[in-house]
Amino acid sequence: MEIAGHTTPEAGPAHLNHPRSQRAFGRTKTLVAVYGALAAAVLVTVVICALTGQPVTSFMWGRSAGVLVSAAVTYWLTVLAARGARWAYLRVRIISVVMPVAIIAVDLIPGICPPWFALMQATCALAIAASAFVVNGSGLRAAFPASR
Repeated sequence: MEIAGHTTPEAGPAHLNHPRSQRAFGRTKTLVAVYGALAAAVLVTVVICALTGQPVTSFMWGRSAGVLVSAAVTYWLTVLAARGARWAYLRVRIISVVMPVAIIAVDLIPGICPPWFALMQATCALAIAASAFVVNGSGLRAAFPASR
């Protein structure tokens, strides 16, 4: 299968089309969509704060936009993985584990952002962290065996 210039083996159709695998991808898509919606809410809040004269830093702009972009990319990768792209599945697995840690760790640096912003970002992190449990579960791992 060739997607976005990557030629990789496809997932085994028997495992990929199994109802359990499809439910897992459905849950993952939902959680990533929630991650995206929460990220959009953070960005909208930053915009509203800026428009009403509240203090907004370049970190808040960059972080909120970056998290929203990561949600869009993660959703796209999840769709490709559900279609059988192993390379996309591996990236979703990595993103779902790394992003919550990165979001929370950076926001815990004293003085980098106001508490309300850190709390909103932590809510985003919870949604993508929940998807890590689904996408790294045994059902989806079986659909994408390491060696063929």
